[in-house]
Amino acid sequence: MFVGALTVDLLLGDIRSLKQKRSVVRPIVAEVQRRFPGVAVAETGDQELHRRAELGIAVVSSTADHCSTMLDACERLIAGRPDIELLSARQRLFNDEE
Repeated sequence: MFVGALTVDLLLGDIRSLKQKRSVVRPIVAEVQRRFPGVAVAETGDQELHRRAELGIAVVSSTADHCSTMLDACERLIAGRPDIELLSARQRLFNDEE
């Protein structure tokens, strides 16, 4: 069993309130969940900052290759959005022997 984790750091557009931030982040989370029903996604950091967001994405699979493929696809989906800028993405892979 393998668990893949992806952490993405996002710079949002012209956001002036946390309410506006939610209106940008929620659709991203919903789209990842809709396109990839086997992954878990949530806002995991920078909740108090208006223009920054950190998302955590996790997937469990029987192969490391499948985990990496799914996380790469999630990263491409997020990076392709015109209303945000992907500042960094970090993938980690864990197996049941660690």
